[in-house]
Amino acid sequence: MYAAFDDPYCYPGTSVLRNIPGLRNNDELARFEAISSAQRALDSLPSGTATATHYRAIHRHLFRDVYAWAGRYRTVRIAKGGSMFCYPEHIADQMRQLFAKRWPARLAATATTAEFADQAAVLLSELNAIHPFRDGNGRTQMAFLALLADRAGHGLDLAHIRPKAFVTATIASVAGDLGPLATEIERLLAPGPARLA
Repeated sequence: MYAAFDDPYCYPGTSVLRNIPGLRNNDELARFEAISSAQRALDSLPSGTATATHYRAIHRHLFRDVYAWAGRYRTVRIAKGGSMFCYPEHIADQMRQLFAKRWPARLAATATTAEFADQAAVLLSELNAIHPFRDGNGRTQMAFLALLADRAGHGLDLAHIRPKAFVTATIASVAGDLGPLATEIERLLAPGPARLA
């Protein structure tokens, strides 16, 4: 669960994020969000040139049926597991800097799946540290990674993701250990097009 401070995203007196269908229970919202974003992931994702604007469009696409703020950077400070994410006043600048690194070209230049996984781990680690949205960061990261993998000639089969291992690897990556995350990403790489579900 995220810790948020002075959170206008939630219904007053609750930890339930304000949502389009008006659900007031976190379990019901989680189920609705999972189903809705999975259905949207089956649609063609927004096209773009892998910029911060494109990344925001992917979040908007995945969560537009759930949150009115889908695709917009968060405006509150949040933490998870005692670790603070990027302060909201720095998100836009951090995203610009991250996407100035031209990830499609960097990932396309990788010759092996291991090299791709190593570079992708760097990207996901930085995206996770920024955590630009109030919710839905992980699913947006994976949809974006699937697009980049496809452009680089790798398939990414998210049906084989190990959620607990991936979360543990992501936490380790923010602390500077990219190895476990690269290993988890490499496990998902396969010949052919990306599979988001």
